[in-house]
Formats: sequence, structure tokens, C-alpha cells
Amino acid sequence: MAKPAKLLVYRHAAMTRLTHWINVLALTLLLMSGLNIFGAHPALYWGQKSTFAHPWVSTTAEQQGDRTVGVTRIGSAQFNTTGVLGYSGKPGAQEAVAFPSWATVPSYRDLADSRHWHFFFAWLFVINGLAYWLVGLVGGHIAKDLLPTGADLKPRNVWHEIVTHAKLQFPKGEAARRYNVLQKGAYLGVVLVLLPLMVLTGLCMSPGFNAATPWLVDFFGGRQSARTIHFLTATGIVGFVLLHLFMVVASGTWNNIRSMITGRYAIVPDKEENAA
Repeated sequence: MAKPAKLLVYRHAAMTRLTHWINVLALTLLLMSGLNIFGAHPALYWGQKSTFAHPWVSTTAEQQGDRTVGVTRIGSAQFNTTGVLGYSGKPGAQEAVAFPSWATVPSYRDLADSRHWHFFFAWLFVINGLAYWLVGLVGGHIAKDLLPTGADLKPRNVWHEIVTHAKLQFPKGEAARRYNVLQKGAYLGVVLVLLPLMVLTGLCMSPGFNAATPWLVDFFGGRQSARTIHFLTATGIVGFVLLHLFMVVASGTWNNIRSMITGRYAIVPDKEENAA
């Protein structure tokens, strides 16, 4: 039996594709420069001030007997992370750094340079995000493609999407033209919760912004709490990106990449559509 012909449909508008790739660039450089900044004091606290003796997360290089090891602590738990966190590099050339040099921008330890990188791409990210929202709201992309409908939110449909995605069974035909409820929920969670939190808590670490809007720092429970939330939201975004990349590969790498470059996405009609 001949395979059903694939149909190319227009799935992503030019503005969606452009802002997507700018976000890829901005978030990558924000993460790598942020790791370099974190390396200047690789510990996290809650509250207004740094309680150096009691961080809730830290990664350091420690001397144990005749050797140096990387140690990462989360609460009362302690892990040997030599080669990855705290003490990393090639054997024989390891150094005491929070993150390996290949994961940071710049690759060398420089707080001033890493801040310059971070602030530049932070502004690029914010401007890009505002452009996406403005065009998306005016053009109807947000309301049409991202907001869940009543049918999407029915428990039976939500459970169906959870089960089929867990089995890596992806929609075909007309259903493949639009985002499902899990995609909509994930995207809205990122753009409405994680990304705004990351931007606002990042602003809380600016002394000038603190002086102008001290209430925002208080809202997050203090400057160190804002720093912790900033780190956690960045970690959440990394988790989202990793899951997103996994689903891109599982559902068709080239098809998904092509749709985000040209806008065209290939769908396979389901059995009912073939019969029609």
C-alpha cells in the first residue's frame, strides 16, 4: 500500500520564526554569561543578606587529604561533582571554578566582562519579547494559537494528550496543524510565568533599580531571595528547552526545524481524511 502523501501547511508566521531564533541566541548567551557571574560567588541564599555560613545551595573546591575535589551542596545533601562543578577541567589542568570554562561566556573568569555580555543580551531578549507580544496580540497569534479553548481543557482531552505524548504518539491530519493543550500550557507557563520572573528578579539585582523601586525587592523577599528565584527560573527554562528539544527530535527533527525556518510544516492525513 502506498504511503499517504504529506501535505505542507503554513504553521509559523515570519515574526514568530524571527523572534524564536533571536530568543535562542539571547537565552543561550544569557545562560552562559549568567554561569560566569554566578561563579564569582557560587552560593544561593534566602532573604535580604548573604548568610555565608549557611547557603542553601553552593558549589566549591575543597581540599580532601592530598587531593582537591568539587563539592556541591543542596540543603543538607552533599555531592562530589569533581570535573563538572566546583573543580573542573582536563585531568592535570583542573581549576577551582563553579562551572567548566566551555559552559561560560567569556570562557575565562571575569565578572565585569560577563556582566557586559549578560546585560546586552538581557536587553535584546526583553525587546524581542515585547515585539513578539505586540505583534502576537495585534495579529491574533496569541489568542488563536496559544490560549486553550474549552474543548482543550476538558479532563478527557487533557488526559488523552498526556497518554499519547508519554507513548510518543503525535497527532496527524488536522490536529497537527495546531498546538495541543500540553504545548499551549507549556508555552504560556514559560512566557507568562518563568520569563517575566527571570526579568523582574534580574532587575532586582541592579543597585540603580533597587533605589528606584525598593518595593519590588521586598516583594520577592529580599535581594538574595530574588537572586535565588532568578537562578531557579533560569533552571526551569533550561529544563523546558531540554524537553522541547527532545520532543522536536521525537516528532521529526527536520520537519520541525523546517517549519521554524520556512514556516512550512508537513502533516500526514489520518485515516478518516484519507478515506474522504
